[in-house]
Amino acid sequence: MRGAVLPGDESVELREFPVPEPGYGQVLVRMRASGLCGSDLRAIYRGNEGSLERYIGCIAGHEPAGQVAAVGPDVRSVQPGDRVVVYHIIGCGHCRECRGGWMISCLAPEEQRTSYGWTRDGGHAAYLLAEERTLVKLPDELTYVDGALVACGFGTAYQSVLRTGVSGRDRVVVVGLGPVGLGAVMLSAASGAEVIGVDLVPERMELARKLGAAHVLAAGDATADAIRELTSGHGVEVAIDCSGSGGGRLLCLDVAREWGRVAFVGEGGTVTLEPSRLLIHKQLTLVGSWVCGLVQMHDLLEFLVRHRLHPEDTVTHRYPLEQAGEAYKIFASGNTGKVVITWP
Repeated sequence: MRGAVLPGDESVELREFPVPEPGYGQVLVRMRASGLCGSDLRAIYRGNEGSLERYIGCIAGHEPAGQVAAVGPDVRSVQPGDRVVVYHIIGCGHCRECRGGWMISCLAPEEQRTSYGWTRDGGHAAYLLAEERTLVKLPDELTYVDGALVACGFGTAYQSVLRTGVSGRDRVVVVGLGPVGLGAVMLSAASGAEVIGVDLVPERMELARKLGAAHVLAAGDATADAIRELTSGHGVEVAIDCSGSGGGRLLCLDVAREWGRVAFVGEGGTVTLEPSRLLIHKQLTLVGSWVCGLVQMHDLLEFLVRHRLHPEDTVTHRYPLEQAGEAYKIFASGNTGKVVITWP
């Protein structure tokens, strides 16, 4: 089978790999959809130095969804034909974080934890060898593309909505309308909040409007004043930064009202702020929010079905595996929604 590898110089290579056989507690998953993630661009595709993530030249892709093709010995929770999402982190399974379903925060030494698409083969190939404990069944109401997006991007957005307690009582500003930001818009709106989206890219701003944003603003010097005008001068109850930029983070702190909740989700970059004026005196709650846990992924799938939401609606470009290079190139332009690789 062919698999896509990211050498790190803004290129993609297709290489031949053997179809793996599942061992004890393992499952062979036939890929149906594999999403491209912004962290792949930042840390692998562009080859940024100093990244915390490890990549060892394996098959890329940490947003996989597909159908069980075969199971190894002692696999009990799935069987051939089942539709599954793959939680992309494999922790040690024994530490406190892993036992709570937070394999993304596994406390074990680095060599005892792995992740699909980074330190073991991921979803950019016809088949993926997965550990049974990382699989979540995909409801029939959702598509394989829906499932692939839940595997990382929408899970990240969902966790930020949970951490900030978004509800119908809130006005929420989402800064940065890339795939994670678009997910935060959809999930916040479905939770009953009035959502304000902020970005610089017209295509993403228009997509946010279609996905539930009540207002969409262009980022700039006048953005904070425009948000205050929309909120009768009060500011918003919740602000979620998905941009990873210093300006985006400062905007969130600036427009959050007294006793508001702010989440930093976008990775990378730095920020310098005046803590007294922007944080302490406003009595804000500021949280860092990363990928969701395994239990939260189960809950997210139920939430999507109940609210008839489809993460697939954030997708603007689809490619077959043979065009993975073009997929990464267009995604790196920054003018797209979600980009996915799909199979028939």
